[in-house]
Amino acid sequence: MTNAIAIALGALILLIFIVDALAFGGTLPVFIGLKLANLIEYLAFWR
Repeated sequence: MTNAIAIALGALILLIFIVDALAFGGTLPVFIGLKLANLIEYLAFWR
Protein backbone atom coordinates (compact mmCIF):
# COMPACT_ATOMS: atom_id res chain seq x y z
CA MET A 1 0.00 0.00 0.00
CA THR A 2 1.42 3.33 -0.96
CA ASN A 3 1.41 6.39 1.28
CA ALA A 4 -1.12 8.13 -0.94
CA ILE A 5 -3.60 5.26 -0.65
CA ALA A 6 -3.11 5.05 3.13
CA ILE A 7 -3.69 8.79 3.54
CA ALA A 8 -6.79 8.66 1.33
CA LEU A 9 -8.27 5.73 3.27
CA GLY A 10 -7.49 7.40 6.60
CA ALA A 11 -9.11 10.64 5.43
CA LEU A 12 -12.18 8.74 4.21
CA ILE A 13 -12.62 6.95 7.54
CA LEU A 14 -12.15 10.21 9.44
CA LEU A 15 -14.69 11.93 7.19
CA ILE A 16 -17.22 9.16 7.83
CA PHE A 17 -16.86 9.59 11.59
CA ILE A 18 -17.12 13.39 11.32
CA VAL A 19 -20.28 13.19 9.21
CA ASP A 20 -21.75 10.69 11.65
CA ALA A 21 -20.98 12.96 14.61
CA LEU A 22 -22.50 16.02 12.95
CA ALA A 23 -25.52 14.49 11.23
CA PHE A 24 -26.46 11.39 13.19
CA GLY A 25 -25.43 12.05 16.77
CA GLY A 26 -22.15 10.14 16.76
CA THR A 27 -23.47 6.65 17.38
CA LEU A 28 -21.31 4.93 14.74
CA PRO A 29 -18.38 4.10 17.08
CA VAL A 30 -20.78 2.51 19.58
CA PHE A 31 -22.44 0.48 16.81
CA ILE A 32 -19.09 -0.71 15.47
CA GLY A 33 -17.92 -1.59 18.99
CA LEU A 34 -21.03 -3.66 19.67
CA LYS A 35 -20.70 -5.50 16.37
CA LEU A 36 -17.03 -6.20 17.09
CA ALA A 37 -17.92 -7.55 20.56
CA ASN A 38 -20.56 -9.81 19.00
CA LEU A 39 -18.04 -11.06 16.44
CA ILE A 40 -15.47 -11.82 19.15
CA GLU A 41 -18.08 -13.69 21.18
CA TYR A 42 -19.13 -15.67 18.10
CA LEU A 43 -15.55 -16.60 17.26
CA ALA A 44 -14.82 -17.55 20.88
CA PHE A 45 -17.78 -19.93 20.75
CA TRP A 46 -16.27 -21.83 17.82
CA ARG A 47 -12.89 -22.09 19.48
